[in-house]
Order: sequence, then structure tokens, then C-alpha cells
Amino acid sequence: MKEVIDPTRIPKHIAIIMDGNGRWARQKGAMRIFGHKNAVKAVKDAIEGAKDLGVKYLTLFSFSTENWSRPQDEVDGLMELLVKTITKQVPLMIKDNIRFSAIGDTESMPDAVQQKLLWAHESTKDNDGLILNLALSYSGRWELTQTMQHIAQKVSEGKLAVSEIDQDLINDHLATRNIPDPELMIRTSGEYRISNFLLWQLAYTELHFTPVLWPDFRREHLISAIIDYQQRERRFGKTGEQVKS
Repeated sequence: MKEVIDPTRIPKHIAIIMDGNGRWARQKGAMRIFGHKNAVKAVKDAIEGAKDLGVKYLTLFSFSTENWSRPQDEVDGLMELLVKTITKQVPLMIKDNIRFSAIGDTESMPDAVQQKLLWAHESTKDNDGLILNLALSYSGRWELTQTMQHIAQKVSEGKLAVSEIDQDLINDHLATRNIPDPELMIRTSGEYRISNFLLWQLAYTELHFTPVLWPDFRREHLISAIIDYQQRERRFGKTGEQVKS
């Protein structure tokens, strides 16, 4: 499958909604946290696959603002798993030249998680390979609300005129301001929605949906999504003839 990929048309930024951990666990008669624990292999495969294919940015939707409403034991288990996974993976990220980043309301997360996120960022900040971006305590509406509040504050302080507000200015105030918009978004588990993820940034992103539950996601599924992406014509509002000319 990898030989079919056009190396000149690899998406620079891939975003993934990692869905299906709970259903995967239920199929095996286990608690939901069992699915989350077994999803670590899928995360590792996605990261290694993206790195090897030359993807520059990989954003993983890891924990949404809505996920805080889940049962407390599941949330606690997820936070503990996050700390353990980061602790184990950071030395490997340093070895593989991967830079770690996070977006979202991370200040709402437990202190232990915040400390690990800061440690991961500081430990990998000089790496210049793949940028791994985790969306934690994140939602698109939360991000847009924060963006509008920051812009409105500057207007109220006289630092910014209303006439200066345009798409570039909004981009510069997003959580992803240093990251290009995704060219490809993958969602696992057979659901056909974007679930409040990168609402502004996905405006022209190619969407790929797969029935594979996230714990079963492997490198070949990433390659299949990229092959699907490369078969599409990205027009950005233009006609096909304009794009080809």
C-alpha cells in the first residue's frame, strides 16, 4: 500500500478523531478504560506512520471539553493513563526528533497532567521533526469563544479597531495559530461527524471516515486514508479546470 502513495502529495497536517474505545471494550465484555488502555498501540502506530511518511503535523483529539461529563472513574482513569503514557513516550519522542505540543483548556486538567504536559513540551521543544499536537480539554466552540474574547478585549482596550478584524487576525488568535490547517481529517469507529473538533480549521479539509474502532487502528489504515486523500481534487471553491490550469 505504501508504494501506491505519491510522496509529493503527502498531507502536511493530519488530524484524527480517535473514536471507538468504549465500543471496542464492550465487544470484549470489559470496562471502557480497557479500551482506552489498548488504544495506546494505535496512537503509537499513527505517530510512527506519520513520521515515516513525512507528515509534518499530527493532531490527535484526545479529550474534549464534553468528556469531563463522563463517569468520574473513567475520567480519573484517563488522566492517570495520560500521565503514564507521556512519561513513557517522551524519551522515544526525543530519540525520534518529535516535538510535543498541546491545545485546549489544559489549565482545567489535574496538576499532575499539567506538569507532564509542560515537561513533555520543554523536553522536546528543540526537535524539528514531526510535531505531535494533542487536543486536550478541547472543543472547537471553546476555542472560538476564547478567540472572540481575546479579540474583543483588544478592541475594548483600544489596541485593535473593528475594521482590522479579518480571517488572518482570527487565525492568529486560535490555539493552532502556529500550525497550518489540516489537509486531511480521519475519524474512526464509523461515525460521520466532526464532533466540535477544529471547527474553523476544517473548512477545506478532506474528511475520511473509517469503521475501524480506534484500538484496532494501525499504520495500514493511515496509509489507506492518505491514498483516499490523494485521489481527490482539492478545488477550494474553484472549478476543476481552474485547478488544473
